Amino acid sequence: MKVILSTLCLTLSLMLSVSSYAGFFSLFSKNYTRTQHPIVLVHGLYGFDSLLGMDYFYRVPAALERSGATVYIVTVAGANETEVRGEQLLEQLETLSAVTGHAKFNLIGHSHGSPTSRYVASIRPDLVASVTGIGGTNKGSRTADLMHIIPEDSFAEDIVALFATTLASLIDGVSGGGYEQDAVASFRDLTTAASHAFNEIHPQGIPTSACGEGDYEVNGIRYYSWSGTKPLTNALDLSDMLLGFTSLTFFGEANDGLVSRCSSHLGQVIRDDYRMNHLDETNLLLGLHDILSTDPLTVFRQHANRLKKAGL
Repeated sequence: MKVILSTLCLTLSLMLSVSSYAGFFSLFSKNYTRTQHPIVLVHGLYGFDSLLGMDYFYRVPAALERSGATVYIVTVAGANETEVRGEQLLEQLETLSAVTGHAKFNLIGHSHGSPTSRYVASIRPDLVASVTGIGGTNKGSRTADLMHIIPEDSFAEDIVALFATTLASLIDGVSGGGYEQDAVASFRDLTTAASHAFNEIHPQGIPTSACGEGDYEVNGIRYYSWSGTKPLTNALDLSDMLLGFTSLTFFGEANDGLVSRCSSHLGQVIRDDYRMNHLDETNLLLGLHDILSTDPLTVFRQHANRLKKAGL
């Protein structure tokens, strides 16, 4: 009798434990990330699909696809105006729609990829199911503001423009993008003032308060965002030194090294204080990130599941 009671108690205990951790086990379901509409990953400034074997969204597509998601990676100009990048993204979405038959897409844009995605959602809402900004420059970047202390049309600006555009062209050439680059235009569009002007035309999902949330849904399109606030995350990550330096341009405001916490807000803010810097947010470089923080791949997978549950 004691053996039977012990067995029953053990069985009940296991059932309760499994129920408690159902959310954890669901992470491994083969349908966990199976969204209704495909996910499209949109890179930011100086971005690329794959560069010398290193992906911009490092291991993200595989992490999403192994549990059901359909993922496409697009390439737009690494450095150019938001509208130019937006038109390039739109063209690729139209092609994807024609070739695959998918009517809508879930756009996930990192950094400058956020306003780039928002542009498409604003002018062609019929093609977009949702827009998610990751460390998005939705209200500009203090770093870009600081760069514009260089006098316009000066020799110094010409030197910076030559170097910055050449770098963008080099990245584009190696990664096979084939787009015209204009670094000065991109830096200008990433300033606080230019971002404000862009938001006046394309306000969907943008918070009206300084650091609040925006509308969760506009024209049938859902808006989300998340970001980090820890510029220095891993001693082995060579980008930490650069992001630690650029973080100083925010004068104490919480930021990921290039974008402030409040500037990243768009629609429903999932979280704005991950222990991640600007590159950790896409699992760059080579997946090096703060070992005490949530794995960026887990954040992507959880968000795909969120989109799935929302019918997107």
